Amino acid sequence: MKYKKIALMTLLNKNLLLGICFIGSLVFVSCSGKTKTEEKTTETTKTEEGEEGIELTQAQIDAVGIQFGTIELKNLTQVIKASGELAVPPQNRADVNVLVGGVIRKIFVIEGQSVKKGQALALIENADLVSIQQGYLTAKNAFSYTAAELQRQKELDEANAGIKKKLQEAQANYNTEKARITTLEAQLRQLGINPAAVSNGNIATQVRVSAPISGTVGHIMVNTGASAQPGSPLLEIIDNSQIHCDLTVFEKDLFKVKAGQKVIFTLTNQENREITGRVYGVNKSFENESKGIIVHSIIENPSAYKLIPGMYVTALISIGSEQVTALPVEAVVQSEGKSYIFVVDEEAKETVEKKKEPKESESKEEKKEDDEMKESNGKTYRFKMVEVITGVSELGYIKITPAGENIGKLQVVVKGANYILSKIKAGGEEEE
Repeated sequence: MKYKKIALMTLLNKNLLLGICFIGSLVFVSCSGKTKTEEKTTETTKTEEGEEGIELTQAQIDAVGIQFGTIELKNLTQVIKASGELAVPPQNRADVNVLVGGVIRKIFVIEGQSVKKGQALALIENADLVSIQQGYLTAKNAFSYTAAELQRQKELDEANAGIKKKLQEAQANYNTEKARITTLEAQLRQLGINPAAVSNGNIATQVRVSAPISGTVGHIMVNTGASAQPGSPLLEIIDNSQIHCDLTVFEKDLFKVKAGQKVIFTLTNQENREITGRVYGVNKSFENESKGIIVHSIIENPSAYKLIPGMYVTALISIGSEQVTALPVEAVVQSEGKSYIFVVDEEAKETVEKKKEPKESESKEEKKEDDEMKESNGKTYRFKMVEVITGVSELGYIKITPAGENIGKLQVVVKGANYILSKIKAGGEEEE
């Protein structure tokens, strides 16, 4: 009986020990889960902070070739922003008309075709042309009689057998008929008819319409068989060799613009390609009620570009130089439509260094791991994004103005900023 009691007590002690171990394991698992959750929360917090900054080791900086610098004062060209459109001088744009009405029998050109001055564009038929040529032939015959009569009166006068009055009448008739023939010949030439051909009996029933200038055929307003009337254009010709830009400059900037200043044009339809030019004239009156003045600018080497009158352009007019705060162009990055630079966050750097100090509670393995990390990475930098407002750029530098905080003389990333931006964006994607 005594041995049975001892065995029972031993069994109870074993069960109690097992229960205590089971409860301890539950507590351990619970604590371990809490630690992992806390660590996960810490990582998430770092990622959220990483939206504005990122940490890089010295090894990463050396590998990528990131370089530091400070904001500098540079003499950059001061500009005025303006907008406008391309145009051609009035002497380089022609509306083709006819002097007499008629029916269009042929059209020799198509829209977009290049033509030379004097080239035939269309053929017009008009019955009145015959009457004009008939009048010319009649005048020519009458002039022959008048010339002969004048010659006879001169001979009689030389022989003292004539009458002065008849000689004077013959001279007056001669001058009148000659003026009439000269007028009719000029009229025939205007119509495109050769007077000599008419004199030889070649009567034209059709006249051709010739190009008044060289250029490109624009819109053709008529077709074959249509009626052509004086004052109604048949087509237009545009010569783009003298194309220029008409920019609108407002009153506040008017007195800064002068002839000879450099202009940089940007065409939206040519992938923002920059074209250079010069100011050659400024209007002396406002356009309507806009309080804007038209500034005329020539374009250097316009034939190298596909320019068409009416194209919309934006332009920068150089009006001098000014000393501004600037950075190299590659120091500025674009993100979500805004401009940013990266500066070394000294406060964050100190916090990170203090955070990495070994704790007494750390195990030997954790301390060893931290030491190995420090040895492999070396010095650690933390960078933060600072929004800036950009201005004119020249000779590899761009004007910058901090949008918020004062940067002062902080170290700025002048090379490798795009790499840092890509690392930040990559971190954000991994978090998502």
